[in-house]
Amino acid sequence: MKQDYQHILPGLFLSILIAAIAKGLATFFPSIGAASLAICIGIVLGNTVCRSKRLEKGTKFSESKLLELSVALLGLTVTFQTIGDLGFSGLIYIIFMMVSVILFTYFLGGRLGFKDELSFMIAGGNAVCGSSAIGAIAPAIRADSRDKGQAIVLINLLGTILMFVLPVVGVQLLAFSDLANSAMIGGILQSVGQVVASASLISPRVTQYATLFKITRILFLVLVVFVFERLMAKKNQVSPLEHTTAKSMFTNVPWYILAFLILCLLNSSFSLPVFFSTASKLSSSWFEITALAAIGLRLDFKKFLQEGPKFLIYMGLIGMFQLVMALMLIFIFQIG
Repeated sequence: MKQDYQHILPGLFLSILIAAIAKGLATFFPSIGAASLAICIGIVLGNTVCRSKRLEKGTKFSESKLLELSVALLGLTVTFQTIGDLGFSGLIYIIFMMVSVILFTYFLGGRLGFKDELSFMIAGGNAVCGSSAIGAIAPAIRADSRDKGQAIVLINLLGTILMFVLPVVGVQLLAFSDLANSAMIGGILQSVGQVVASASLISPRVTQYATLFKITRILFLVLVVFVFERLMAKKNQVSPLEHTTAKSMFTNVPWYILAFLILCLLNSSFSLPVFFSTASKLSSSWFEITALAAIGLRLDFKKFLQEGPKFLIYMGLIGMFQLVMALMLIFIFQIG
């Protein structure tokens, strides 16, 4: 255990240092913000002077665990009334987005000649929660490790590009409201980290609401895994796996989503001291910016260039479809 901590510390300390530098620079460049600075500094260092394997465990810990803590602590900053602000139209928007992305991704994968297992993983990763969804779907549909790894790389590639594109589209081109930007970012991006990073480029309010849209998508993970597993079992004429029964699959819901909902319930039910909200916001902010620094440090451009043109076309068409569909649904349901 002690040895594990020793391997984590270098990358963790570097991520914290970048977060501190970003916060300091943000006082001079408030329009850019600490979140944007953290991820940009991380990208530059991670692809130049900080390309060391000694940092990998620490940056992975910072990216995943600290971001999960950040999301969980958001539960003390919102109430179910805040979630209710998303409205019935927000819920329908998420459902339409998820269903359309899954159908388009699966059928496009078939047209391009990809295996059903790969198409299902990429469909679920895009529709629900990126690598986490792929990790839950892969064993349920009996996908091999190579396809799983390839799906994760491609999902991260698309999410990284959209992470920077969406704020420009929403703010600069369409002058979207905070809620509309939140719906677009929270309804499209693949991972929680990408949602937080992209929304942070706009404002804290967009970060809060985009996270709520994202959490709504994640809550559908159990259903998506269940359906995909049944479809593949039927297609291959095999029995469904025992561990993917409806009851046991609730363990696939990430712990930080459950923690968020519990803390949100407490905040909604009781009048908690202001200290809890203030401390939660401060801690969540530090965790978030440190995680964004780690995301930047772990972004390896070389891996993105190794994929073949057919895969890149696949990802490009999916990204375009998601953006067009999100814009259409935002206007149809008058979100924001």
